[in-house]
Amino acid sequence: MARSLFRILKAYKNIVSTPYKYQPSSCLQFTNSIARTMVGLPFSLSFKPQDFSLPNSSWSAEMMRLYNYYNSQCEVETEIGEKNRGPWRRLPSYNRTLKYATGGAYLSKLIQSKNRLFTRSIKTPGAAFEYVVFLNKEEQRTVCIFQAGHLLEGPPGHVHGGAIATMIDSVTGTNAAYISGPLVTANLNIDYRSPIPLGSTVLIESSLDKREGRKTFVSCKVTSTDGSKLHTEAKGSSWEGERVVDGGWRSMRGARARQTTLRGKPFTCSIKGKDNC
Repeated sequence: MARSLFRILKAYKNIVSTPYKYQPSSCLQFTNSIARTMVGLPFSLSFKPQDFSLPNSSWSAEMMRLYNYYNSQCEVETEIGEKNRGPWRRLPSYNRTLKYATGGAYLSKLIQSKNRLFTRSIKTPGAAFEYVVFLNKEEQRTVCIFQAGHLLEGPPGHVHGGAIATMIDSVTGTNAAYISGPLVTANLNIDYRSPIPLGSTVLIESSLDKREGRKTFVSCKVTSTDGSKLHTEAKGSSWEGERVVDGGWRSMRGARARQTTLRGKPFTCSIKGKDNC
């Protein structure tokens, strides 16, 4: 990257220091040179983030089939030929959520600038978490098409239970967040039924069970793409209206927060009448 920037500065310096003499082709040559240099710059200088929920070369034929099916439900055509929004919506997925994560009081800005979403931290396509999530807001449920890469191995040839739990937490959290707004996971109970082979494609479906006050309860199941085999099922609950502040939790609804200590450090708890969150 340093060499690429040096080439740009050197070209600019030559233009400034050279007496002007009109040549019809000179501007075109300089433009082409700058264009070639910019193409060679790394992705980190690009202003357009990469959407990891879009297909790539690692996706299997089954994953592409399911993607095309749900993606076709995102837009419907009326009898007169007009296109309207369908019942489903594809959710974009990026490897960062914030430029600097809130609550990082104990981290330097340099470390924070390198934050990456856990499920999108592996650059090699197909090596770890390959997935796309579709949301049906009217039915209050989500469907995730998930393909596990070789870096997620637990039992020989099968997906690690922690990787499955990660995806369940991500899908149920996404579903609950679109129903209730900002939240954090409070509880997640998982029952593993049958192992998932590495490289296979599965469906992770989450739906709303109920809401009680500030808590949202959702259920989830992981099945084969044809629904014939149940791999995992789970139930979870989330507290809504929370955000991370200086190493603790603070209510976004303005509830009175009180200070306690956690391992010798200040800890903010917004749940009245309880000693911890």
